[in-house]
Amino acid sequence: MIIITDMNLEDQSLIKRSLKGEEKAIKLLYTRHKQYWFGICLRYASNRFEAHDVFQEAVSSVFEKLNQFNPQKGSFKAWSNRIFVNAAFLYLKQHQWQQSFKDLELAESEVDMSESVLGKITAKELTQLIQQLPFGYRVVFNMREIEGYSHHEIAQTLDISIGTSKSQLFKAKKALRAKIKILF
Repeated sequence: MIIITDMNLEDQSLIKRSLKGEEKAIKLLYTRHKQYWFGICLRYASNRFEAHDVFQEAVSSVFEKLNQFNPQKGSFKAWSNRIFVNAAFLYLKQHQWQQSFKDLELAESEVDMSESVLGKITAKELTQLIQQLPFGYRVVFNMREIEGYSHHEIAQTLDISIGTSKSQLFKAKKALRAKIKILF
């Protein structure tokens, strides 16, 4: 059962009006979500220019596919999030996917980022640090820690082994920890 909140109702109203071609509704829907959407792009891109490229493609896709959104299956935010993540994957495959995922030694165990350290860093700083990660680390880290994919799903999506996914995540966390230590 889906719980409808005021936000869902407002989004649904804007979507209905947008589908009728109402410019004001389209602009409001865009304005309402653009910051969240751009944040997704920043996490996957290695810089703001790439993020803008992904953002433009994904925004176009959201509004082209708007008639496919079904509020009974979930929120608009979750639906559009998926479009942005897929747009980021497509961009990365077209521009950076140069065998960046190589089977590495499987990490013995995954180590979580210390909450005390994460409490000291802003979301903007963390995003900037994530952008500095090597391609494979960045993509796996985002998929697992931000988007909530399982290692199995990551492996299937990226056509890598589960061990590679775990290893890339372990190394991404290790690299982020080292970068955060430098800051603090």
